[in-house]
Amino acid sequence: MKKVITLLLSLLLTTSLKSQDFHFSQFYAGPLNLNPALTGSSELTRMGINYRKQWPGLDFDFNGYSAFIDHYSFDLQSGIGLVANSYNEENMSLNTTELGLLYAYSLKLSDFSSLRMGTQITYARRSGNLENLIYGDQIDVFNRTINPNSIDMLEQFDPFGYLDLGVGVMYANPDFWIGISGYHLNNPKMLNSTYSEFEFLPIKYGIQAGWEKELGSAGYWSNDRDRYISIMGNFKKQGVFSQLDLSAQTKYDSFIFGLGFRGLMTRNELRNYESIIGIFGVPLQNGVILGYSYDWMISQVGANTKGSHEFSLRYQFLAGNQKRRGQRDRILKCFDYKF
Repeated sequence: MKKVITLLLSLLLTTSLKSQDFHFSQFYAGPLNLNPALTGSSELTRMGINYRKQWPGLDFDFNGYSAFIDHYSFDLQSGIGLVANSYNEENMSLNTTELGLLYAYSLKLSDFSSLRMGTQITYARRSGNLENLIYGDQIDVFNRTINPNSIDMLEQFDPFGYLDLGVGVMYANPDFWIGISGYHLNNPKMLNSTYSEFEFLPIKYGIQAGWEKELGSAGYWSNDRDRYISIMGNFKKQGVFSQLDLSAQTKYDSFIFGLGFRGLMTRNELRNYESIIGIFGVPLQNGVILGYSYDWMISQVGANTKGSHEFSLRYQFLAGNQKRRGQRDRILKCFDYKF
């Protein structure tokens, strides 16, 4: 059974090579990967690290790493940021490395709302060895065997770099935000080949939205810390793939608890739900925020993959407004575990 599952995953990874980006379950903990308009959205200097270990139950690793830093200038009403990503899969030695520069401008609509517009330019580099892939013409369904040869066999492709462009817009007020984003707008050529139209990376569209309600604080357990409940969603579509991520979180004093859901929009008989996600976080008084999440896979791939583990760390400091840099209340209450 495990070999069958590995085979199915290999087929999925073949498709992923052609069109689908890597994803993080804690999408809100990596804002610069979510929408360029979120660059500088905390109105602080902010840095963070994300790590995801996917499907540890398999015989090969699938890991994703991300690091970012951004800063907001009140004088320029602008945010500037830098993000570095690395994704690798051991079985086929697929590696993608990205370095992106981001800029966002905040247009003030009122005392409590703004429209943010952002752009991103990224240099990406890919490499891999495809000799372990299994192609459709190798599978003998009746005899349950796999032929060693294929007319589509690709042994490897040379390391290849390309430029990638993205844009985003987001409206935000203290209780609600909604944004749209677009990545790979220039349809970059991601393989140094002439195999087919799949050598070009398709555009990825995204819609992000969230709502938050403060619960207030009172009594012995309050400790003068804020409490809130928030609901966030992230829908994205890339090529023939669509995905919806939902996350509900609550902060109670020094802890954050949450539950998430991931659904894959498919056009066949496969079920369109994929994972339930448990989330736990700890915001510290020095501006550090630690997060952990685990994906329980409920799709047909099954429990043999042993889900996915994800860790995040962020540090928020140095308010962009010189007059307010020393005010701890601003540092702690702004974007604790949200945008």
